[in-house]
Amino acid sequence: MMRFSDEFLKEIREKNDIVDVISPYVNLQIRGSTAKGLCPFHNEKTASFTVYLNTQSYYCFGCGSGGDAITFIKNAEGLHYSDAVAFLAQKSGIPLPQDGYDDTVAKMKRRMFDANRDAAKFFHATLMSPEGKTCLDYFLSRGLTMETIRHFGLGCAPDKWDALIRYMKKKGYSEQEILEADLARKTKNGHVVDTYRNRAMFPIIDVNGSVIAFGGRVLDDSKPKYVNTSDTLVYKKSQGVFALNFAKKGTGKTIILCEGYMDVIAYHQAGFENAVAGLGTAFTPEQAKLISKYAEEVILSYDSDEAGQKATRRTIGILSKTPVRIKVARLQGGKDPDEIIKKYGKDKMQQILSSAVGDVDFELTREKQGYNLSSADGKVAYLGRAVEILSMTNNPIHWDVYASRLSQELDVDKKAIVSQIERKAKQNHRRETKANFDKATTFDDEAMKKANPDRQKYLVAAKAEETLISLLLHNPDFYEKIKSRLSEDDFSTSLNCRIYRLLSQKLEQKRPVDVTYFAEDLNDEELGYLVRLECMRENLSNTVNECLDCIKRMKEEKIERNTKQASDMTDDEWASMFKKNQ
Repeated sequence: MMRFSDEFLKEIREKNDIVDVISPYVNLQIRGSTAKGLCPFHNEKTASFTVYLNTQSYYCFGCGSGGDAITFIKNAEGLHYSDAVAFLAQKSGIPLPQDGYDDTVAKMKRRMFDANRDAAKFFHATLMSPEGKTCLDYFLSRGLTMETIRHFGLGCAPDKWDALIRYMKKKGYSEQEILEADLARKTKNGHVVDTYRNRAMFPIIDVNGSVIAFGGRVLDDSKPKYVNTSDTLVYKKSQGVFALNFAKKGTGKTIILCEGYMDVIAYHQAGFENAVAGLGTAFTPEQAKLISKYAEEVILSYDSDEAGQKATRRTIGILSKTPVRIKVARLQGGKDPDEIIKKYGKDKMQQILSSAVGDVDFELTREKQGYNLSSADGKVAYLGRAVEILSMTNNPIHWDVYASRLSQELDVDKKAIVSQIERKAKQNHRRETKANFDKATTFDDEAMKKANPDRQKYLVAAKAEETLISLLLHNPDFYEKIKSRLSEDDFSTSLNCRIYRLLSQKLEQKRPVDVTYFAEDLNDEELGYLVRLECMRENLSNTVNECLDCIKRMKEEKIERNTKQASDMTDDEWASMFKKNQ
């Protein structure tokens, strides 16, 4: 990877305020010199993601992720470091230096987009040929029109081992490029074969209109039923949403979320062009975040069977961490939208969607079915669950409305119900606050240990090293006063030693030492660790004497450890050590 100059990175940093960069991805609450929000890189209910305005860096006390604006874009968009720099450069109108940007990865991505597009054309052409008749008959038997088939670019993978490979090679793609796009795979015997054979093909298109992956369904009863593209340079199934490229164009702010391709296509053919489906085996926070960019309301339209209802409850939990309103369509007359639309048509489906209930209604109705409400014990048990569900909404308006309804249904005093909800909500808040504190102390230690495996083994020395590095980050002028008293041999942990080496090299050359300038030399875990050290500033006295105390402690720990090791030596080992030094 070619390096960017300090001057160029400084310009990127100055023209891309970190709050402006992160705000489209995280709802930040600014308080003084910091901003907080829910971490986009792991699930959490209480904000532990912290942005430091003064240092233009961020750190999550829950998962240990940290860095600067470039690192954030790198992780949020799934880019390589150089592509993240290019992303921010383009955003702020800064031209890339001709000799400072390695666009190898960008070229590979463009090549993979082209390969997927050509593969989609091949599959669609095959569907329209005599060879694709069986597959076309399958789509038509499912009620799809030719217009719909063309609209979604549906296709057919022929029943041959290397039909696509031969086609792609004629188009100029190498075998390696075909493999990297997961259009072909190697067998155990080392043979390269088409990934998709004798399958109905569904191209996956991103919001920019690029083909990024495929789903292939069998035409018989063989297993597996579906074969899907594995993660590639341009596709991450945990982040993919089928048909969002069409749904995002809708004038409304509602998106219908389904389970599979055919449900989505059936919706679109019936005129509901705001239907989408998550990709992969289960809906993910990344998919929820992407959908929330284009919708204010999401209607869940999962299958009516037990598996579908279980998936509905799980998805509600994920979507509840986004700003969208959640509703649940109660499917009647069929197990899935595709079946209902075929049997009863568009008007019936519109009625079902119009009568979709809120997520709280859905949960309360589901819970009610498990209790005998004609008995006192059944009422009390159901009310207990209802109180738990309502307390999780943390919305007093919800509390009042639903408490009124429960009071009438169960002949229980409304004030008593509201009182129980408020009490439970306070308990939830205390528990979450404690969990957040535990996470910020325990999980943070885990993140630091993961980045610096030597830390736990040499904890006292490691803490002295961390304090010293933090002091030098904030007080670069201290370096000249302490460098003669410190060497790399005084470090006990290899990561801190490496960070000090990088730091001292920059200080010797009078270069800046902000986190931005370490990103090309440290991996994500190590960069998060460095930001955590940078965050120690408030607990330091920031004096040269504090630096000298750290150095003294580091040396004492090293001497004490070496003394212990020497005391465990045999006479022969002791003598041998001196012979080596002679």
